[in-house]
Amino acid sequence: MKELAAKRMRLPYRLDYDPSKKINVWWMTIASVLFALAICGIFIAANGMNPFPVYKKLLSGAFGSSFGLTETLVKSIPLLLCGLGVSIAYRISVWNIGAEGQFAAGAIAATSVTIYFPDLPIYLSIPLMIVFGIAAGGFWGLLTAIPRTYFQVNELITSLMLNYVALLALNYFVFGPWKDPKGFNFPGTPMFNEAQTLPVLGDTRLHLGLLFAIVVVLLYAFTIRYTRWGYELRLIGANAEAAKNAGIRISRHILIVMVISGGLAGLAGMSEVSGVTHRLMYGISPGYGYTAIIVAWLAKLNPIGLVVSSFLFGGLIVGGYSVQTLGLPSSISNMLQGAILFFLIASDTIGKFRLRRND
Repeated sequence: MKELAAKRMRLPYRLDYDPSKKINVWWMTIASVLFALAICGIFIAANGMNPFPVYKKLLSGAFGSSFGLTETLVKSIPLLLCGLGVSIAYRISVWNIGAEGQFAAGAIAATSVTIYFPDLPIYLSIPLMIVFGIAAGGFWGLLTAIPRTYFQVNELITSLMLNYVALLALNYFVFGPWKDPKGFNFPGTPMFNEAQTLPVLGDTRLHLGLLFAIVVVLLYAFTIRYTRWGYELRLIGANAEAAKNAGIRISRHILIVMVISGGLAGLAGMSEVSGVTHRLMYGISPGYGYTAIIVAWLAKLNPIGLVVSSFLFGGLIVGGYSVQTLGLPSSISNMLQGAILFFLIASDTIGKFRLRRND
């Protein structure tokens, strides 16, 4: 009798969880963004404001004028470069969350050129700053890769801790030996001269770093899709054990990938100090390295997706400043970023459940 009752109560379908199932559904990404907007809208309404005018102001501030568009592009440059860096690492399941520190290391190294070689012409100073920035960022990435490769130390811990080391090193220089004696006690280095700054477009702040980002995106897309090395990265990401059995040296790929990942974040740091701030200063990054993680997740590591998501988050940063005129803090953009990441992770987890018929 009990068995008969159990059969009657048994549902015809069940949810099965398959953690090995990888999904790449774009509609889930869009749904994650919409859910994030809805949840943040509830918090905005709880503060006594209509969320629709707030979102309208955010969009118009970021995309509604030529000034807003160019500023959004300026913010998109470091996001795209850092996002490309972490995407390459994520391709082989190396979770680099140290782009913030690698960004700072690149900015410090690029600034050192202006401090110790102040009289170089532009055709020498800019290339040297690029090389120093990439090398420093790559070295900072290598500091994470070596413990992971040879001592099995979790890269999440080392890359996160190294962020604080790099940021504290930056503070040491701007408050200490590199501090501008004519800066009215402001924590920053002396302003760069014209030979040390990236060219800009007209009267805007849009600088040559945009070209760097575009070139790197194209190289990333070509490498992943059409080269043997890109195939090996995709194979490692899909099945590391199969890649190992095929004779691919995973440890070597981890070292190379982390150097490239850190180097791209270092290039972003160089572009920021040379193209935007024109000095190394306290708080130079509003969290580009951390936001780049969300950029990569939202893009599903896709080159075109990286361009779109970095532009979107660049707009969130710029639009966040615009909503201050409505009486809201600019940190609303950080709230949106966090909500988007939360729903992206949730959608990836939920997407691994499958509805199956009970037999």
